[in-house]
Amino acid sequence: MTPVELSRTVLSAVRRAVDVGELDVSLPERVVVTPPRPGGCGDYATNVALQLARPAGRPAPVVAQVLRGHLLGLDGIGDVTVTEPGFLNISLRDADAEAALVRLVEDVRRAGERYAYAPGAAEAVVELRCPREVRALVVADVVKRLLHSQGSEARVVPVGPIPARWEQILGVHAEPVGDDTVPAVHVRPVPAPADPLPLGRDAGRWALLHPAGRDRPRVGDEHLVQRESNPLFRVRYAHARVRALGRSAADLGFGAQAGPLDVVPSELVALLADHPRVLARAADHHAPDVLARHLVSVADAVLPFLATVLPRGDEKPSAAHRARLALAEAAGTVLAGGLSLLGIDAPEHL
Repeated sequence: MTPVELSRTVLSAVRRAVDVGELDVSLPERVVVTPPRPGGCGDYATNVALQLARPAGRPAPVVAQVLRGHLLGLDGIGDVTVTEPGFLNISLRDADAEAALVRLVEDVRRAGERYAYAPGAAEAVVELRCPREVRALVVADVVKRLLHSQGSEARVVPVGPIPARWEQILGVHAEPVGDDTVPAVHVRPVPAPADPLPLGRDAGRWALLHPAGRDRPRVGDEHLVQRESNPLFRVRYAHARVRALGRSAADLGFGAQAGPLDVVPSELVALLADHPRVLARAADHHAPDVLARHLVSVADAVLPFLATVLPRGDEKPSAAHRARLALAEAAGTVLAGGLSLLGIDAPEHL
């Protein structure tokens, strides 16, 4: 059961509770399921009971217990636990969890770098208006990309023309004239304290995008160092390592194939499953830093796993190695797609 399928299952449980008169609420448009927070348990959690508590006129834990009764016993649901202040923590059945993992990896591999993009044709719906300041331009450029990934379109309109070197080095593009008939969103992050252009496109953009918009960015050579202390290096290194493993596997005569894993790296799987929610949140809140921090988490989760992918010594390639490679390549795809949205290169070699 994928997160999307589980979301629909929980929504159906809400509908059944309403139909039998246990809850008197309007059905939510959708139910969000995410990996459990610290203190939670199971494979996924949802706060739908907290959302329904006020309209239902009942405490959230009571609403959660009602929904728990409608979830237990359904296909794919192993157990449901209610934790404070009213979260539903859902454990999938083992066989179903394996199938969900396989489908997740297949979904990423099928969609490629467009994994987690929302369907639908993009339409021009908003103007991103920003000061004539380098960080504002870069942030607005990425917000435009994020909105496009979620089925919306946007144009960047700064106050005044931008220097040609900003476009040449940082890859930003802006419209010279706005349109007053189009809804406007103002993008005003804390300005950069120094010129990021000497860092080049990739490090310069990362320096401006990784901190939250309300935080003052650090624009220095720390973004260029090739070591683990540099988050950008870890993200790009993880991607390059995945690609190198794919080449090495081909030399050994095997390729990636989604399948059950003997040891499941649960944090990595949860992060890949959460990628659609992360993209949607980054677009909704006009916050590229949400995506940048997510990519760092994916890189940190996948790097230890990569040591298990290839056969060791006289070991022959097996279905387990093919499944591990498929998961690793799915993580690499998420890293490449995320970096592309940030306007940063994902090198095959590093």
